[in-house]
Amino acid sequence: MILVNKKTGSRLWKGDRVTTFRGEHGRLTGMTPPHKPSSTGRVYVEIGKTSHEFFPSVVGAEWRLT
Repeated sequence: MILVNKKTGSRLWKGDRVTTFRGEHGRLTGMTPPHKPSSTGRVYVEIGKTSHEFFPSVVGAEWRLT
């Protein structure tokens, strides 16, 4: 599975800049794909000096099969 930007369809990589639905700008520091069909997986984002764990939709992302 790969993580992609829902609007552009482009693949997201560690280090990419992302924006939350609240307008906060951060850097993607990691990701965990879903481990079962009912899971959404997680993304890890550094905003300022603080690390956050979000659902992918918070940064406009989704998992797609390769």
